Amino acid sequence: MNTNQPPSKIIAIIAMSLIVLSPLAIDIYLPAFSEISTSFAVDVARLQDSITLFMVSLGIGQLVAGPMADKYGRKLVAYMGIAIYFVSAIAAYFSTSIEALLAARLMQGFGTSATTVIAFALVKDNFSGEHGNKMISYLNGAIACVPALAPTLGHWLTIHYGWRANFGFLALFSCVVGIAIWLFITETGSAETKNDKNQALFSVERYMSILKVPSFLFHATLCALTISAILAYITSAPIWLISTLQIETSEFTLWFAANAVINILACIIAPKLMTTFSSRRILQFGLLILVAAGGLMQVLGYTHTAWGFMLPIFLSSIGFAFILGASATKALAPFPEQAGTAAAMLGLIQLSGSGIIAIAIQSLGLMSPDLISLQLWLTIPALIIICSKKGLVLHPKQNA
Repeated sequence: MNTNQPPSKIIAIIAMSLIVLSPLAIDIYLPAFSEISTSFAVDVARLQDSITLFMVSLGIGQLVAGPMADKYGRKLVAYMGIAIYFVSAIAAYFSTSIEALLAARLMQGFGTSATTVIAFALVKDNFSGEHGNKMISYLNGAIACVPALAPTLGHWLTIHYGWRANFGFLALFSCVVGIAIWLFITETGSAETKNDKNQALFSVERYMSILKVPSFLFHATLCALTISAILAYITSAPIWLISTLQIETSEFTLWFAANAVINILACIIAPKLMTTFSSRRILQFGLLILVAAGGLMQVLGYTHTAWGFMLPIFLSSIGFAFILGASATKALAPFPEQAGTAAAMLGLIQLSGSGIIAIAIQSLGLMSPDLISLQLWLTIPALIIICSKKGLVLHPKQNA
């Protein structure tokens, strides 16, 4: 742990501020799609490209941002990422065509890739053991909560100030985060790695060495499966609740808010449980919850009531919080000298992997309850593995 850093609470707040830049940029402007399509005279479906391009650059960018963070330091890469994020948000604000907006979103994804890597690297640099588990759990909790809360903020901004205000908010928020880093964060990371001027910025061997570690591959894949299940809920809930069950938009917002509260509480409780129990036990419990939630969705999902659909979602949100905190920390644990590179590979697998899984499952044309159940049940092999002797090797019992 870096003793020259400010109190751990400040580091945690800054890391969470960095991490939410990504989901905030994805979800805040969703309620403005109709207004944006009217403004640019394009079909709403065209705006889906703005999310796709963002996710592509977000995933690819981490392959460069990670090694840069290890070689040149965390602060420099953080400043670069925030600068790109800020400029691209301003470009989106002033865009006069769909092409200009798409270009801005592509650039914004690259900026966000850097801020995401630095968020996890800061935690890895300053926290260890179960304390690190707690911090990672808080980060993933923030990632999980923002998609539920950001559309509400975006809806308010769009109604009162127009769709461009969403990108204005992103620019302002990123500026505040940059100032916080300048004021409070000192440089972290491996001095030995940063001082190695002969080190190649991008090395296939470095990434392959990370992928060859079984514990990393297992936990990174599990994170991707978990996030793909979250994506399934985010994309399926509006279709099922509003289009199929015909509930009012205001009621839909309340269900989303309720789930966000449950997720936040679970993310607060999960780190505390890790203090009492091992992270392996918490991971097992989280996986059991997801499997049970998938079964409950099959029982209640077709009752054609909002609570019948949302009750399994509430349960699965608790499982998400338990799994992501324990898995992400264990994935990064073997790489103290390559925290940035390892975080980049983890981010790539989480984002790109979850997106590929979600697209593949959605292509099956399943009804929303069946789609969500299948996504949740994809974690069954992980549950079997973690409860076996092999699981003791991939995720030891001890609190470390």
